[in-house]
Amino acid sequence: MRNWIARAMAGLVCAAGSSAALAQVEEYTLEDEGWVESEGLEVDPALAEARQALASDQPGRALSILNAWIREHKFTNHPSLPEAYLLRGDAKLANNDEYEALYDYEAIIKQFYGSPEFPKAVEREYEIAKRYVNGLKRKWFGLFRIEGATSLGEELLIRVQERMPGSQLAEMAALELGDYYYRTRDVRMAADMYGIFVVNFPESEHRKYAALRQIFANIASYKGPRYDQSGLTEASVLIEDFQARYPAEAEQAGVTVQLANWVDESAAEHLLDTARWYLRRQDEESARYTLVRLIRAHPHSAAAEEAVSILQARGLLDEPTRPIQTQTDTSDEDSR
Repeated sequence: MRNWIARAMAGLVCAAGSSAALAQVEEYTLEDEGWVESEGLEVDPALAEARQALASDQPGRALSILNAWIREHKFTNHPSLPEAYLLRGDAKLANNDEYEALYDYEAIIKQFYGSPEFPKAVEREYEIAKRYVNGLKRKWFGLFRIEGATSLGEELLIRVQERMPGSQLAEMAALELGDYYYRTRDVRMAADMYGIFVVNFPESEHRKYAALRQIFANIASYKGPRYDQSGLTEASVLIEDFQARYPAEAEQAGVTVQLANWVDESAAEHLLDTARWYLRRQDEESARYTLVRLIRAHPHSAAAEEAVSILQARGLLDEPTRPIQTQTDTSDEDSR
């Protein structure tokens, strides 16, 4: 981590003056007559020294400098305050104290929305969030990493999307969060997150990946005929859309007619089980309604054939339902 911080800060190194006066940085602007030197930008020597310390892999020294500087300027309108908070957060991060660094990044995000440091602070929080959802634990009293931090990681990934909507960083955060839920078998949350990704980033190069994961997460959320089938219903629609958009990839990934048929059969089994439950409770009207709904919604399923048999045996198969089954049988004979 320290090496990463050192590399990131290497381009920001400025020679720190020993005097109390502010250093000057040369800046040029392109005018009609060519490049013209403009008034120098003021650089606080303490912050320049802190940057130098970070680049030299001395986060402790940088932290001491920045703590003193922020104490002095915290309640002022000093233009370098957001930079100081960012540097101090980076120093804490380099010191392997990422949780404390979040306080400084949050200070920038909440107090200096329009500053150049704002997107950098959000990006730092994204990197910390990734580490948390991938298993990094928080330090307990600053000593041992024994406290789980996945919930905090989730929250940070959501904040990234809220704070920089539509950005590449928000796109990465959405995908990271979806993958985390999928990896930890929280398939309902995974399906929702991939769905959000597909809607928010329709032109993303990862859209196909997210759409495929959304299908499988919805299918995985179905636990059997006696449980909620909303995941199957959504998966059925998503399969059709994926096959239409990416026919070659659908075949390669197994999103084929066979998978669609399995989803259809499973949804039909759910309705059949519900109808049987009504029959066990002597509620023939509700059972009949459910069985007729099954036949109309899933006419080519094995459960539909059984539904017709149940209705016939109980004398509940009315005329509007019969043609559906007749048409189904005719289709089957033609296919044979």
